[in-house]
Amino acid sequence: MKPEELTKILEAHKLWLESSGEQGERADLRRVDLSGANLRAADLRQANLAWSELGDAELTGADLSGADLSRANLHGAALSGADLSGADLSGADFLDANLHWARLREAKLADAKLREAYLRGADLNGAYLRKANLRNAALSWANFSGANLSWANLSGANLRWATLRGADLTGADLTMADLRGASLDGAELGVAKLSGAVPWYGWKIVRYEE
Repeated sequence: MKPEELTKILEAHKLWLESSGEQGERADLRRVDLSGANLRAADLRQANLAWSELGDAELTGADLSGADLSRANLHGAALSGADLSGADLSGADFLDANLHWARLREAKLADAKLREAYLRGADLNGAYLRKANLRNAALSWANFSGANLSWANLSGANLRWATLRGADLTGADLTMADLRGASLDGAELGVAKLSGAVPWYGWKIVRYEE
């Protein structure tokens, strides 16, 4: 997509948001190739970006709350400090993406590919991450309070000082995960895989593997 075309869509979307839908038009960027696009601090609330190509896109500080990014490709995208609260990210691919301090509260991340993604300090309170792939992801200081991580792949993930209070980790794969300093108060660990996981100093991981 040409820069001028994208600018026109974003302007119409801004008007749509400001007029509560009475003027302008909601951004429809489904299946659009936005690889490497500069969308830093862009207001894309409720935009439709399903199946879009956003590899290496600059989205630092962007507002994508309530947006549809299902099945989107975000390989290597810069999303530090971005707001993705309530966004539909089902099946989205975040390989090697930077989500440092991003807000993903109540986001839908079922089957999302977050392997090797950087989510240090990210807020995923109440997020739905069933069967998400977080293998080798950087998750230190991330907040997963009340999140659904059932059957998620967290093998090799760095969860140091992460908050997992009340999280559903039923069937999750935490093999070789680093859990030093992590809070697991009230977490559901039924049939979770914990082989080789590194626990917090002074406490012993109770194994729930079948």
